[in-house]
Amino acid sequence: MGRVGKMITSTANAQVKQLIQLHKKAKIRNAQDVFVVEGMKMFREAPRDRIAKAYVSSSFYEEAERRTLLEGLSYEVVEDQVFRAMSDTQTPQGVLCILRQYHYGLEELLGKTGSPKSGEPNPLLLVLENLQDPGNLGTILRTAEGAGVTGVILNRGSVDIYNPKTIRSTMGSIYRVPFLYAEDLQEILGMLRQRGIRSFAAHLKGADFYDQENYQGGTAFLIGNESNGLSQELSDFADAYIRIPMEGQLESLNAAVSAAILMYEAYRQRR
Repeated sequence: MGRVGKMITSTANAQVKQLIQLHKKAKIRNAQDVFVVEGMKMFREAPRDRIAKAYVSSSFYEEAERRTLLEGLSYEVVEDQVFRAMSDTQTPQGVLCILRQYHYGLEELLGKTGSPKSGEPNPLLLVLENLQDPGNLGTILRTAEGAGVTGVILNRGSVDIYNPKTIRSTMGSIYRVPFLYAEDLQEILGMLRQRGIRSFAAHLKGADFYDQENYQGGTAFLIGNESNGLSQELSDFADAYIRIPMEGQLESLNAAVSAAILMYEAYRQRR
């Protein structure tokens, strides 16, 4: 472990080209089973055993205090100008890492916490259908950690959780919130129902406001696409419709905002 080779001084370098492709293409990230994180916060919080390789700018490496952060890691030093070219941010902080992807099973999303009264698993889940905005997904993951959500389930039509913008928006929660991409969300809801977990669809046709339901038992909130909401097929599969009251002429709220309102109402009730 330690510094691998001489300073990288050209954007024609194969590793630089590979990093640029990893930023851009989910297919390549998945084929290599990795993702990229940037910046000091994401670097400091990254589990060391997941870091496959780190890259630092020459100016970053010049600071002795920062060099100590690289101890035990495989890393490369990159000329500042080249580092800017291989970064996905406009003002790079001089460090980025390639990390191994996470792989969770449904049981890991269900059994993380227990009810204080019974000791039984008491999951709080988010089920996301066709979410498209990477910033929304990252914000949802970050808020999910704050609200004590045990896991996030997405369908394959949703944005890639390892999209660089999503990763930045999680502010480190990507490391700590279990998530799962499901082929069939209806099948997942059926499995949750068998385990006594009630599902609530955020829907304009909801008879009850969101704060009139009880979320102290196993709970799953269904959040749909930013433009079209939940599909009718998935909505029909939910145990109950709930709605968030809105004044004025609004038809809907931002998906991340809606998710936050529901997650924190569940957290309030459980607290």
